[in-house]
Amino acid sequence: MMHNTLILIVEDDHEIAAILTAYLQNAGYHTHHAENGALALEYCASSPPHLIILDVRMPVMDGWQVLAEVRRRGNTPVIMLTANDDDVDKLSALRIGADDYVVKPFNPAEVVARVQAVLRRSRAASFSEEILSTPSLSINLAQHSVIVKASSVDIAPRLTTTEFRLITQFVREPNRVFSREELLEACFPEGDTLPRTVDSHISKLRKKLEDAEAAGLLQNVRGFGYRLGERK
Repeated sequence: MMHNTLILIVEDDHEIAAILTAYLQNAGYHTHHAENGALALEYCASSPPHLIILDVRMPVMDGWQVLAEVRRRGNTPVIMLTANDDDVDKLSALRIGADDYVVKPFNPAEVVARVQAVLRRSRAASFSEEILSTPSLSINLAQHSVIVKASSVDIAPRLTTTEFRLITQFVREPNRVFSREELLEACFPEGDTLPRTVDSHISKLRKKLEDAEAAGLLQNVRGFGYRLGERK
């Protein structure tokens, strides 16, 4: 299974970092490794991760300092790693804003499972709160609406669940070209596995957009996939 999900591993023990990297990449995730807290914050600024696995005891900046700064900047999910199986540390991590807490030594497969669980919770929370907008479309995820601005028509009642997921994916990153495989991974969790299945759903979604005066939004990029052709 392939993900477009970046996990930042912040760990000064290179052997532990290598084990986590191998297991996460085997699960389909992209990874970066930072060996200290200062470098981790640089990575967060230049290439924001979807989740951080953060060791507590590190040189330069410890995990508590990094967690506090990450929380000051935003809501990136964080799983803390520590050798101290102490309830006080666990409560401190959760109070400062960690999403989960893993004690060393750990089973790396369990860490992968915790990553998956935290990401699911994070995405469910953002899905329920987010309002997405482009020059042509406005999507209210909590209200399950898709407004075509040119006609003020809400096309959501006409969309299938898969079509709603597709248009949401495009609006999240307008002008980005998504491959069929990426769209399958993000929008077809029920088990559709053939990349060409995407073409049929895109065709139907395009027709519904055209009917609401939004013709030409969904563009086929030959040899690559599809994008929402919004002007910046």
